[in-house]
Amino acid sequence: MHVFVTGGTGLVGSAVVAELLGNGHTVLGLARSDTSAQALVTAGATALRGGLADLDVLRDGAGRADGVVHLAFGNDFSSAEALARTVAEESAAIAAIGETLTGSDRPFVVVAGTPAVPGRLALEFDPQPTDGPVGGRGIAVAGALALAGRGVRSAAVRLPRTVHHHGDGGFAGMLTHIARRSGVSGYPGDGTQRWPAVHARDAAVLFRLALESAAPGTAWHAVADEGDTVRAIAEVIGRRLGLPVQSVPVETYGPLGAIFATDQPASSAHTRDALGWKPVHPNLLEDLELLS
Repeated sequence: MHVFVTGGTGLVGSAVVAELLGNGHTVLGLARSDTSAQALVTAGATALRGGLADLDVLRDGAGRADGVVHLAFGNDFSSAEALARTVAEESAAIAAIGETLTGSDRPFVVVAGTPAVPGRLALEFDPQPTDGPVGGRGIAVAGALALAGRGVRSAAVRLPRTVHHHGDGGFAGMLTHIARRSGVSGYPGDGTQRWPAVHARDAAVLFRLALESAAPGTAWHAVADEGDTVRAIAEVIGRRLGLPVQSVPVETYGPLGAIFATDQPASSAHTRDALGWKPVHPNLLEDLELLS
């Protein structure tokens, strides 16, 4: 299969590109810079220059492909307004790709996040949240899944709060970066809230499986660790960096503060049973031991 991939040079995207290429697929990757383009070519893919805001480029890439994996998302979390702009940009990109694939019966795998369900583990059948700081992403993903009724084999792979590799990535990576900058390994609230996690290489396998065989309109959970407490995560970071560990104000985490403070464990039991996905790489707390 010739696959168009957005976000193919990020932590998750580079793992997905390698996974696809290693399993007989070819890849056309969206590249917003010369550096990204070179990284894709070095990995064995072909680069298509453009960014998420370049809707005609996205339509061109999707039109050339046998399937699409969407992973790109901006990294500006500096303010609520910046985050809203990033969400709006992604929403328009998903809609443009979906329009191109309509009626083709080709697969369209979009990235999403595991939801938070009060009092229990989140399941694959739980709806994507459509309110809060990133609620717009839930609306966009729901729109993509609805394309199943318009001749698109759409599916969503829901990533947990931390997708990690060599101790970096996701919410835990943000805790690490803030700890290095502030001199304190902090956590919001009492730290008992739980975050699910997965190694980037394990997540990449699930994206491939969803691309190859997921039924239209389905959602899947790339969850290896159902939920580590944020305090436990901060304690490993503090020990590895030689920093004190303590609770810090939710405002430390800007527009993501409310999400950081939420208990949000998740299950992947259905995903494992239905798609045969089996995580094999180190869990989050093990991976964080690589920090120095």
